Parts: sequence; C-alpha cells; structure tokens
Amino acid sequence: MAQEPLTIRQAVNVALGQSPEAAVARADNQETKAAAIMARTQLLPQLNFTEDISRGDDPVYAFGTRLRQRQFTQADFALNALNLPQPIGNFSTRFSGSWMAFDSLKTQKEIRRADLFRQSASSSAKAVDQQIVFRVVGAYQQVLYAQREIDVAQHEQETAAALLTSVNDHVKAGLAVESDRMSAEVNVAARKEELIAAQGDLELAWAQLREAMGDPELKSTELKPIEPHTFPQDTLEEELATAEKARPDLAALGQEQSAQASAVGAAKSDFGPRVSTYGNWEVDQSSFAGSGGNNWVAGVQISVDILPLGRRAQLSRESAAKQKIDAQVAASQQHLRLEVSQAHIHQKTAELSLETARAAMDQSTESLRILKNRYGAGLATITDLLRAEDAERQSQSNYWHAVYGNAMAYTELLYATGTLTPDAAEELQ
Repeated sequence: MAQEPLTIRQAVNVALGQSPEAAVARADNQETKAAAIMARTQLLPQLNFTEDISRGDDPVYAFGTRLRQRQFTQADFALNALNLPQPIGNFSTRFSGSWMAFDSLKTQKEIRRADLFRQSASSSAKAVDQQIVFRVVGAYQQVLYAQREIDVAQHEQETAAALLTSVNDHVKAGLAVESDRMSAEVNVAARKEELIAAQGDLELAWAQLREAMGDPELKSTELKPIEPHTFPQDTLEEELATAEKARPDLAALGQEQSAQASAVGAAKSDFGPRVSTYGNWEVDQSSFAGSGGNNWVAGVQISVDILPLGRRAQLSRESAAKQKIDAQVAASQQHLRLEVSQAHIHQKTAELSLETARAAMDQSTESLRILKNRYGAGLATITDLLRAEDAERQSQSNYWHAVYGNAMAYTELLYATGTLTPDAAEELQ
C-alpha cells in the first residue's frame, strides 16, 4: 500500500509534540502555575505539630520542666534540688500556629504579580509554538523546492543527452563540426553536476526538516505539494492592528510589564506595618502515657521596620527593573511595525515575482523550441541553442523559487502578525 504524503499540518503536529523548545515552554508554564498557587498560600494560616522527647539535669531545664508538667513540689525548692537536680525526662506535644492578618497588601500584590507571570508564560508558549510552525513550514517548503530542482535537473540532463544525440547525427551528416559535439558533451557533464548538487541540496533540506520537527528518525518520504496560488492580502494598517492584538510575544512582554509594576507596589507595601497573630498549645508529660500538664499562649504582634535600609534597596531594584521592561516594551512595539511592514512588502513583491517568473518560463520554453527547430535546419549555432537551454533551465528554477518564495512570504506575514497557527499553515496547501 502506498504511503500517504506527509502534509504540512502533520509535520507541524509532530514538531509541536516533540520539539524540545515546546517542552521547555510547557515546563515554564507549569512552573508559573505552581508559583501562582504558592503565592496564595501566604494568605493561609500556618499550623505546625511538634513531638519533642528530651531528658537532662540542667537546672533551668529541670525547673521549667517540672513546672510545665504540673509536678512541682515544696521539696523542689531545696537548694540541692535546685543546684543539682535529678535528671528528668519530658514528652512534649505541641501545636502552634500563626497567621499574617495584615501586611499592607503586600501579599495581594505578590499574588497579582504571580498571576501575571503565569499569563506571560502562557503567551510565551504560544510564541514558541508559532516559531516552531514557522521553522517547520520553511523547512517543508525547502524540501519541496529541492525536489523540484531535482526534477528540473533530471529534465535538463535528458534534454542535454538528446541534444548530444542530435549533434552527433549532424556531425555524421556533415551539418555540424566536431566542436559542436564537444560543446554538447560539456553541456551533458554540466547538467550531471547540477543533478548531483541538487541531490545534495535535497538531503540537506531533509536534515533541516528533521531538525525542525524534532524527529531525527524521520524517513524521507513524499510530501504533499504546495500549488501556486494567490494568498489573501490586507492593508498594512489592518495587518499592524492585527499584530498589536495577536502577537503572543508582545502580549507576554506586556504581561511581564504589569507583573513588574505589581512587584514595585509590593516593595512599597513592605514599608507598611504588619499585623500577625500566633498561638501555641502544649502538653508536657514525664512519660509518653504518664500524667502531666498543658498550657497555651495566644497573641497579636504588630511590627514596623523603623530602619528599612534593605527594603529601600529592594524598592530601588524593582523600580529599575520596571524601567527596563518599560523600555523593552517600547522597543518591541517599534520593531513590530518594521517586521510587519517588511513582511507586507515581501508578500507583495513575491506575488509580482511569481507572475513575472511564470511569464518568463513560458517565453523561454517557446524560445528553446524555436531554436531547436532552427538548429535542426542549420539556421542557428550550437552556442545559440545552449544559451537558450540555459535560459530555459534558469527560468524553470526561478519559477519554482518564486512559487515557494510566495508561499514563504505569506507565512512570514502570518508570523509577523501573530496569526501563524497550525490551521493557518494548513491553508498553504
């Protein structure tokens, strides 16, 4: 059973599933999701359990332990008992907790920052996916172009061989000289070299496609061709407006900018007062199952840093980072207009080049046909015929270069406007 041709959509799907860059982006996304969840845990109370087993004859330890166990007696006030107590053991079971009731909204701003970083990671993952799609489409088209070059080279080799046969017949008939035969033989050798070079280019193109797909074991197979056709066009202003809304890398940078603004706000909030509550409940026993006593402590703590040198340095650091990201966003917005403008011009130029290349190929084919007839009638030289053959071969190569150049220019425009999805890549075929 013949194997179905590999389509662009299939190649893209393999790349998105196996590319190391996509795996890194997914891991970053999961990491920022976990960071956002972790930031919210700061709003929750902290509860700890401790089981402490100890024994000793330190005077202070022995005195306090007897008090906590509710086993202190009058005899324990004796000087010898105080100075040289007998070793005492203690099984202490403790539950303790704390809760930051108010920290001048620092935690809420840190949560906001974590959420924005999570959104930025998601947008960055989309940008990575588009980069992968762009590379796969380019490599896929390069294989198609290399295959077309082999077709052209094989055709030209056959034409050169046929020309050599015709020249030999002319030489035998006395209608051509020996130098014509030599020129035809040189032409055959040149066409063979071009075929060898084209075969090498095809092997290299397949290697690039394997790398783009993240599949080093991919076998060389048939690809579904991209037929010459005209792609839709919008005005430059429409494409710029689309890019500003759809570009995932720009969205990721804007979300990082907002996240850094939250970081500055959190650093400012760190100067404010903090109110926390705490509590502790403890059971102390002389043995694990013995009798003992229990106690508890609860309180509220209000704290203010009256010499916040470290916090001032942190605020300066976050403010500098905010200025940096602001500049990066401004630079990216300026660069976006240039990228979209270049892609818009490339597509317009590529479509015009395709039309010109198609007309040139038709003209060169007809010119070669006429010169073959003239050479057969003895009205043209071998030089004229070889020159026409070179022009026809170059026009075919130029035509297929224009076909795939037009498709790649449209792909570049989709990438520049942030709309290069797998579905959009599939529309190339």
